[in-house]
Amino acid sequence: MKKLEIIIQPEKLEDLKAILDASNANGVMISNIMGYGNQKGHRKIYRGAEYSVNLLPKVKVETVVDPSVAEPLIQKIVEEIQTGAYGDGKIFVYEV
Repeated sequence: MKKLEIIIQPEKLEDLKAILDASNANGVMISNIMGYGNQKGHRKIYRGAEYSVNLLPKVKVETVVDPSVAEPLIQKIVEEIQTGAYGDGKIFVYEV
């Protein structure tokens, strides 16, 4: 079996759930997380003062699938979820 940890932007969660449902993923665990990668956060201006926001909201989705399902599922996720911008997320694959 393969465990997939998929880290995405919160607004892409419904799209990912639809992909997982179509692929017959048995169970899904969803966690709200905060972090940053290559984009290193962003700057905001509040009441005239500029400040840096390092930790950005993300969603981590974990599921365990059959090895024959894992590779096509990853390809479908990358095709449909990816926008090409920094912060799209990551997919980690573990042997279970």
